[in-house]
Amino acid sequence: MKIRSKSNSNRTMLTGHESLIRLIGKRRRFLPNRQSLLSDPIQLSSSLVKVENGAEDLSEERNDNLAGTSGSDKVTCPVCGNKVRGEEYMINSHLDACLTRGTKRKLSQQTLLQFNFSPRSKVQACLTKSDDTKSNITSDVKDITELIEVDTEETGSIIYESSSSSDNASLVNIDGSAKISVNDDTVNNGGIVNSPSLVSEIEASENESGDLDDDISGKILATFIVGRKFGDEGELHTETNITFCRDPENSKDPNAIKVLSAESGCNKVLGYIPRELAEHLSKLMDTFGLTFEGRIMSVPEHSHAAVPIQIWCQEKIPYSEIEGEKVKLYKSLCQQVLATVRLSEESPPGMKYQQNFCLLLQEVLRTTPHVFTHDEKTLLENFLLLSNDSQKLFIRLYTRKGPWFRMSNISYAEILDHQSAVNELSAGGYVCSTETTSELHKDDFERILNLLNVGELREMLSLIKKKHSQSPRKHDSISALLSSYGDKSRSLLKKIMLEKTGLCIRISSAADLLIWRVERLFFCNGEQDLSAFLLVDLGIVKYPTYNCVITDHIFSNRNDLLSYEKALEVAQIMDESLEENNSSMVLKCIAISDSHISIQTSKNSSAPFQCFSASWVYSKVVLLGVSFLESERRYNDAVNLLKRLLLNFRNDRRRGYWTLRLSTDLEHLGRVNESLSVAETGLDDPWVRAGSKVSLQRRVLRLGKPPRRWKVPSFSDSIKRKIPEVHVEGRPLNCKTGTKSRFYGEDGEQCGVEELALQYYAGEEGGYWKGVHSESGIWLTVFGILMWDAIFADVANVFLTRFQTSPLDLETDCFYDSRKNIIESLLKKIQQGMGEEMLITSWELHFGTACRCVNWNRHLLTELRAVVSCIGGGCLASICGHLAQDYRSWSSGMPDLLLWRFHSDYSGEAKLVEVKGPRDRVSEQQRAWLLFFMDSGFNAEVCRVNPPVTNKVFV
Repeated sequence: MKIRSKSNSNRTMLTGHESLIRLIGKRRRFLPNRQSLLSDPIQLSSSLVKVENGAEDLSEERNDNLAGTSGSDKVTCPVCGNKVRGEEYMINSHLDACLTRGTKRKLSQQTLLQFNFSPRSKVQACLTKSDDTKSNITSDVKDITELIEVDTEETGSIIYESSSSSDNASLVNIDGSAKISVNDDTVNNGGIVNSPSLVSEIEASENESGDLDDDISGKILATFIVGRKFGDEGELHTETNITFCRDPENSKDPNAIKVLSAESGCNKVLGYIPRELAEHLSKLMDTFGLTFEGRIMSVPEHSHAAVPIQIWCQEKIPYSEIEGEKVKLYKSLCQQVLATVRLSEESPPGMKYQQNFCLLLQEVLRTTPHVFTHDEKTLLENFLLLSNDSQKLFIRLYTRKGPWFRMSNISYAEILDHQSAVNELSAGGYVCSTETTSELHKDDFERILNLLNVGELREMLSLIKKKHSQSPRKHDSISALLSSYGDKSRSLLKKIMLEKTGLCIRISSAADLLIWRVERLFFCNGEQDLSAFLLVDLGIVKYPTYNCVITDHIFSNRNDLLSYEKALEVAQIMDESLEENNSSMVLKCIAISDSHISIQTSKNSSAPFQCFSASWVYSKVVLLGVSFLESERRYNDAVNLLKRLLLNFRNDRRRGYWTLRLSTDLEHLGRVNESLSVAETGLDDPWVRAGSKVSLQRRVLRLGKPPRRWKVPSFSDSIKRKIPEVHVEGRPLNCKTGTKSRFYGEDGEQCGVEELALQYYAGEEGGYWKGVHSESGIWLTVFGILMWDAIFADVANVFLTRFQTSPLDLETDCFYDSRKNIIESLLKKIQQGMGEEMLITSWELHFGTACRCVNWNRHLLTELRAVVSCIGGGCLASICGHLAQDYRSWSSGMPDLLLWRFHSDYSGEAKLVEVKGPRDRVSEQQRAWLLFFMDSGFNAEVCRVNPPVTNKVFV
């Protein structure tokens, strides 16, 4: 994420800006609709934007044509009968792929959505003997997957069927729990599109098992040491002997195998065996007591890079001494180990990004083909036919910032021939170069010049006769060059520039758009990308186990997707404009979004994927626009926008905030009666909840005094309740307004008000309480652990990928409604006093697994057990039920401190404390929580920390 400058910090503090940044995610290099969005006249009833002809010099975005779509006829492949584009390269590549397919063989292969996450199904597959088992699999295209038969019961989840007209259309169950039938997979020309991590249990059939390797005794296996950053420090040396030790207590992977140095008296951990291999080796070590030895083959330059090693096992399992079933298990594990080693030779650690990328493409093409045109699908499918070097180079360039790259600076160890890769990518339309681009845009000149260093820029400036200041800043040199060469002499600048840079390349806008779209469709957000695979491969993130039961597409048709992408472009322009303090462009984006919000929005409120609609994105931009207009004191415009939001989004959980801002802005305009009416109407809105409702109630009491209102509202006594307060004196360190209060603690060390309050409550005067400063964190962690089964229950259309840490409906009312039986059952157990037992069980089962609610590292199990025990079943069930019914409204604003203490009879009690410094006040959300806790029987109070009062003596 791009770092904002300090000068723009006031803009980033606008309400809704952080939410918009998360929605945008990774910024796109090319916005194809920028010019049309900003140039179209906008008809508005408000006066937000005045469009004047020629007022702005809008930058143009070029749209590259899809490669190979002009002037090329389709021809029929004589081998497979499919239609292929008529270029010579495409025909040859396709024929090579068809002709080099050997005898089809069957492997068990999980779908991408099962990647390293869920327990693997028992898979039976048949391996046939290849004509040449010693051939180099990196040189030919192997069609390795034809049929997957999963032994399990069918579920009611949807089975996707490819909409392609080809007879090879595949049927794949999205959650992997039903029978899967997959025909010929598309593979890349030069390597198998498969991953060792996707190989599950392979059992050879009885009549073919004799032809396969079923024993690893005496065999030398090539693999790697990975995870070196988790090992002990120390230098590695070639030919060093190593040993292996199981690490079943590893929270990331219970199958982990540590690599140890075999030097005498040395127990240093060098790293780990790759998890794909460790999955099978660990079973051989645990079940059959096998031990392995090895040696280091070479030492890479990078300290954390994978280290090539060879390992072997000298022990021979006597089949006569073990039971028949164990013989089958042993042979099966040996076959899996050998298969994994063979696949790892094709894709060593650090190179799996290519396979992950190809699998991502295949999954999106399989599940959502209806949103792509024929030309777009052709471009994506042809990528899978490119050579290894071309695929790797494209992925490397795509994941870099760019957009332009000097060919002389491109060098990757895993790519054998960079120039050939560029030529192949250019012929396929995946990259553009300065040689093939007929005309460079002004922005292109600036970006390419930015590739030069200061010395090279000065040499270019010296060719100009005019004198220029020798500024050490690179930006100044680039500006001087661009100003010296006007539009008429731009060709001369291009010639001089390219003499310095040499050949430059960039990802084509067509390819960039499609890959961005593929990532968005696969991850269903803009924040995740290929690095999500890497985090899993390295064991840094472990995603939870759940079933993806999908009955509807995110986008029912292509037009919905294009409208959503167009709205995201407006959101990105809005974000960029705020960063650049371009107020006129901000107003333009607000006006565009406002014009696209219509009454029809309310008709889509029941759609399963409402958050992926264009109207949702535009509402985010408008909400941020409201905050911007309020900061500019343009309350009339803010009021108009808020009224349209409330009119068009009738079933939206943000209505409470919108109503509160509308009432507040009307009061700023002096329209107090209207402000009061808005607040009163908002209290009858079922979507106004929690802190927003409390705030509106307090506004009604304040504004509705006689003579405006004579009748006292029914909620008056409840909202006016006095929250107990405790006052603590502290020696202040700073007293500046606008800064966080700092005090000297009882131990003389500097601390915040929360730490000072904890010290007070831990003492005799405070009552000898133990506690933590966690705000909402500890409550959400307890909620997530106790309600785990409900959060990850099988509910349709809430889990779309295997990279989610929570269901899509967690912040909606549907979360409780669709899981009511499960949630009520769990709450009943908690209320009956089984909370601590449930906590321990869930902790042991899921520790380390990523969950949006849970922070495994912040609190120890002993702390959580004490909290659950002291709070009591009734109160704990009340809190969990509250969060389950309305997570969005109640997941923030909880009291700062959670305190507990045990009594001599092993019973306990808890207390909740909101801590406030000298210049702080209780927010409405915090007040709502405190009132709820008081109603639920909790001991809740406010602790105010103030400096000591000094008494002045006047003489």
